[in-house]
Amino acid sequence: MLSRFSEGLSGNLDMWVVFGVAAQVAFTARFIVQWIASERQGRSVVPVAFWYLSLVGSFGLLVYAIVRADPVFILGQSAGSIIYVRNLMLIYSHRGEERS
Repeated sequence: MLSRFSEGLSGNLDMWVVFGVAAQVAFTARFIVQWIASERQGRSVVPVAFWYLSLVGSFGLLVYAIVRADPVFILGQSAGSIIYVRNLMLIYSHRGEERS
């Protein structure tokens, strides 16, 4: 069973699968970044890098979903991207207020 899985995986490994895996790695890395930042602060924090990794990973997965023509995946990733952009907008608008 394991050999059949690895044969199927290697047979399906194309540029888009590599792209999709890279996007998923970026999306997953956001949790590692958030965990490390929280450990350093000794409390739960969400660093700006979390939102950038969310956006990069989500956008990459959206492109992958469009190429694969998966409507469920497309809907899920497109909705998240709006939230990530909005959080970055809020962060940067708030930073401008702090400098004034």
